[in-house]
Amino acid sequence: MPSYICLLVITGQIGNFLAYNVAPAVIVTPLGALGVLFGAVLASWILEEHLNILGKLGCVLCCCGSIMLIIHAPKAEATSRVELEERLSDPVFVTYALLVVLLLITLIVWIAPAYGKTNIMVFVAICSLFGTFTVPSSKGLGLVAPDAFGGGPSSSRALALFLGLLGTLVASILIQFFFINKALECFSSNIFEAIYYVTFTTTVIFASALLFKEWTTLTLIDSLAMLCGLTTVFAGVVLLRISQEAVITWKKTNAREKTD
Repeated sequence: MPSYICLLVITGQIGNFLAYNVAPAVIVTPLGALGVLFGAVLASWILEEHLNILGKLGCVLCCCGSIMLIIHAPKAEATSRVELEERLSDPVFVTYALLVVLLLITLIVWIAPAYGKTNIMVFVAICSLFGTFTVPSSKGLGLVAPDAFGGGPSSSRALALFLGLLGTLVASILIQFFFINKALECFSSNIFEAIYYVTFTTTVIFASALLFKEWTTLTLIDSLAMLCGLTTVFAGVVLLRISQEAVITWKKTNAREKTD
């Protein structure tokens, strides 16, 4: 991979890290669809790749869904390190995290070797479930860092939590990259990325809702609008990815010409 691409990827990840610490994950993660949109538009403009009617419709849906998410997103609430520790020990979140770990072990050890190369959902499930740890760890690092390096009386406890979150983040990202590469060796990148975006976003939102309880500040109308926005963005991303595989023509082909 060229060095400038690595630099751009690192810059993007730093931007994601900063975004997760100033806004709820329920709004930051779905807006990653804008990266897919900009990529399709730039490829059409710079590389002169054809963007068919499905791709254009996907761009419109991504924009409309993103605007709806921004308007109705929950407000970011400041969470202290003490609150984060309490929420990490919450029985509901602990139970969910243990179930995810058991499911990941089952998928990686038994299911992936047998069905990974024939069923795209195996690698999609593995990569998406790691989002349960990736995004909350990223958001948690920003909350714990001031106490960990502030030199206060609880700095040693905060430092231990900081290192634990950092280790979880690094391990989950590396394992995700490993299985993403394996998936791209076996399946179409466009189809995989479309399904992966939807499932990853769903697991991240669910895990963040359990840990940070971001949905509790939403009214019924805002909640329904958020669900509509998410569905619209999901549909837009899928159309954008599928449009790169599909060939659409408005001409009616004569059956006799086709046989000739």
